[in-house]
Amino acid sequence: MKALVTGGGGFLGGAVVAALLARGDTVTSLARGDYPHLRAQGVHTVRGDLADPAVARRAVEGVDVVLHVAAKAGIGGRAADFRRSNVKGTRVLLAACRDAGVGRLVFTSTPSVVHSGGDLHGGDESLPYATSFDSPYPETKAEAERLVLAANGPELATVALRPHLVWGPGDTQLVPRILERARSGRLRLVGDGSSVIDTTYVDDAAQAHLDAADRLAPGAACAGRAYFVTSGDPRPIRELIDGILAAGGLPPVSGTVPRPVAVAAGAAVEAVWGLLGRTDDPPMTRFLARQLATAHWFDITAARRDLGFAPRVSLDEGFVRLAAALRAAT
Repeated sequence: MKALVTGGGGFLGGAVVAALLARGDTVTSLARGDYPHLRAQGVHTVRGDLADPAVARRAVEGVDVVLHVAAKAGIGGRAADFRRSNVKGTRVLLAACRDAGVGRLVFTSTPSVVHSGGDLHGGDESLPYATSFDSPYPETKAEAERLVLAANGPELATVALRPHLVWGPGDTQLVPRILERARSGRLRLVGDGSSVIDTTYVDDAAQAHLDAADRLAPGAACAGRAYFVTSGDPRPIRELIDGILAAGGLPPVSGTVPRPVAVAAGAAVEAVWGLLGRTDDPPMTRFLARQLATAHWFDITAARRDLGFAPRVSLDEGFVRLAAALRAAT
């Protein structure tokens, strides 16, 4: 299989590239940055802005399937930047696929497209899109997911995956933020930490993309549909955070902040960041406070059935692997 991975230099994109290479597929990576280690592995690299039609056309040339992992993520930044990367970039890529005759596209979405701020217990794909969003990231990902699913047809089959809280060695978001805040004495639980969430170990998330690419075809059960993807091991959020801390050689989290206080603080911080014109991630936002204080775990029956997805790495095994990686890095 000849595959294009957008965002192939990133955390999840890099894991997808590695999984494809491991089974002998030919891989092209499209990314903004330069990643010499990919070229050293035999990956054809295209550098540029996905929202540029010329770049997208060059990247899809000669490929059989596109795994569209690239996105602007995070809880801070200008809404226009999220829209350009996540919505315009996806629209341009879909057009390039149609023009080049690419037959399959797997899109990396997020469960946040259905999260309106309340608890989600065992949610499945019947959940509607959220009607309001506290952050441009889930809002633009929801719009992009709609574009992808609407594009499904006899010439271009599409599917969207919603991996939940992807983490593991090499993580650039969840793990380093938890460890950095703990080391600086700024880590707090929002609420009592009992809300149950599930996560996706990075290798499982990558394998789900390969499973989807292999099953996807015009008229396939998965074509034109979105799927939740997790490691199938929901736990209280305190357990997740304490496990990451232990992997980093740090004690359990002890401080807590009531949810209303965290939401109010998030709103205040967002206002300050907006006044200052800052584009980096603020320490707290309304979106983050609600994510940390509510239950959100998902039923992956549909992914098992239609994609053949089978998670392999439990949360406990993930902690073991993370601890080994962190020790090796010091």
